[in-house]
Amino acid sequence: MKLFTPRRTDITTLLRRRSSLPVWADLGWRVALVLALILLVLMVHWFHRDGLRDTIDGHISFVDVLYFTTVTISTLGYGDIVPVTPQARLFETIVVTPIRLIVWLMFLGTAYSFFIRKTLFRWRMAQIQKMLEGHIIVIGFGVSGSEAVREMIARGTAPEKIVVIDTSAARLEEAEHMGCNVIRGDATRDRTLSDVRISSASAVLVSAGQDDASILITLTARHLAANVPISIVVRNEDNEVLARQAGATTVINPVSFTGLLLAGSGDGPHISDYIADLASSAGRVQLHERLVSANEVGKPLSAITTGLGVRIIRDGRIIGFADDEAQTLRDGDVILEIIARQKA
Repeated sequence: MKLFTPRRTDITTLLRRRSSLPVWADLGWRVALVLALILLVLMVHWFHRDGLRDTIDGHISFVDVLYFTTVTISTLGYGDIVPVTPQARLFETIVVTPIRLIVWLMFLGTAYSFFIRKTLFRWRMAQIQKMLEGHIIVIGFGVSGSEAVREMIARGTAPEKIVVIDTSAARLEEAEHMGCNVIRGDATRDRTLSDVRISSASAVLVSAGQDDASILITLTARHLAANVPISIVVRNEDNEVLARQAGATTVINPVSFTGLLLAGSGDGPHISDYIADLASSAGRVQLHERLVSANEVGKPLSAITTGLGVRIIRDGRIIGFADDEAQTLRDGDVILEIIARQKA
């Protein structure tokens, strides 16, 4: 699992897969290789000990050879035992020096793989988590999820305020290029959603590709965040009720929406265009949702000056602009209005 804000513009894609070896086996073969290299050098030093000289007592014992082997592989030596023949010096130059570099690289690689990388990852993840407040979590970066992210960015949402969760590395790389925070993991697990601080999010958008997975994710999300708005995409009309029962605030059926556009186009050639205009950031007009302001309380919906009021949401109820209750705005009302597109 990874969580980060990208800082690169050129990404090289590598073919990779998760190692089938457990951690202890991965560490074990590294240790075994180092010991085998040390044993090889030790054997050569022992059989060619005549090429070595002990400057202390002039005698080369097995302990001296073992000492000289470990010292020369780990360091450059202390000068108390030195190679004196051309053959011994060539062996130290051609064989021992590369082995010394290999051993050091393996030590450094092991330290990085098992300790440094994990420490840096946890530190970096903690820093990003501290900044996650009022963010939008997008679960599933397929066609619907990626289009939703593009639309949000086009409408002015900062990419660093968006967290994308997916199991596909390729999809996450695409979201990364867009500037979003990404995490690779299973969104049906509490751990994954807790890592992105779902309780502090402003909204959760679920589009997992399959209705059963999306509904299970919604159940998990609602369990962890009781008050966060959750929007879910379902493709089977029968699952819309299940999605709401799972805790979804908004249920979107792309098949039904397409049918509405088709039906609208049958009544007039411009109706579907206007509906698409309202939904897109590139349109001339936009739908906007906001809380009623203090100076609007007591006035009719038609009196607002920020846009064309079309609907009120009051205590969970929907009030149309033509209803009698729309003649008096109340504190706590949510206004849905049509506004002109903000020019860049």
